[in-house]
Amino acid sequence: MSVAVRGRRGSGGRFGLYAIVRAGGKQYKVRKDTVLSVEKHEGNAGEQISLSDVLMVSDDSGVKVGTPLVAGASVTAEVVEQYRGKKIRGFTYKPTKNIRRRYGHRQSLTRLRVVEIKTGPAQAESEAAG
Repeated sequence: MSVAVRGRRGSGGRFGLYAIVRAGGKQYKVRKDTVLSVEKHEGNAGEQISLSDVLMVSDDSGVKVGTPLVAGASVTAEVVEQYRGKKIRGFTYKPTKNIRRRYGHRQSLTRLRVVEIKTGPAQAESEAAG
């Protein structure tokens, strides 16, 4: 179930078609051709993946807010590359016991380029008919 919201900024005309998606526990605002880095997602460079956790979609007909997800909406993205982020160095110690430990961490990330935003079942039906 999704809730349609209309407001001064709710029309998609001014801001165009965009969506809020959830990937890797974080939320991203995406438009067509947006390039974003998310936590590691399976897929090789050049493959297309579908992000189905769409929390909100805004288009010419208004804003659709999901409860919690927008029914039928999805975002198709192309995997640009798999890479590892910047190294984070950490240090822990226990003050009275002379215990010290250094460690490092590099997060595995995926760079995605948004190819298409599907707003819901109405768009899928019109594409199938046309």
